[in-house]
Amino acid sequence: MDEGYVAAFELGIKLGTLYHQFIGMPIRVDALDEVERAIEASISSQPYVSKVEVRIDKEVVKKHINRFGYAELSGEMLFARISVEYGCVKAIGELSYDKENDYPLMKLVSIEKI
Repeated sequence: MDEGYVAAFELGIKLGTLYHQFIGMPIRVDALDEVERAIEASISSQPYVSKVEVRIDKEVVKKHINRFGYAELSGEMLFARISVEYGCVKAIGELSYDKENDYPLMKLVSIEKI
């Protein structure tokens, strides 16, 4: 099997895991850095992951704070970039909110030989 297919498939699994594992978790504005690092650490624990970057949009979180002082993480708030290396192939993908379609879109950004 071509290493590029495996890298792309593994990348898709990681992006889907990130989204479905963490959406809905309670978050506070003053703890966003810790949440971002925790998500990165969790996803980084999976096989073939070489790099994970997570950002949560503080301004969007502020708009969704409830009367108890927290919001629930949603796709609208989340950006993630994941690199997966399998064999001699590196695949990079992103999760970002597509405002036009009101949808958290996951996409393959690049595949390259390393």
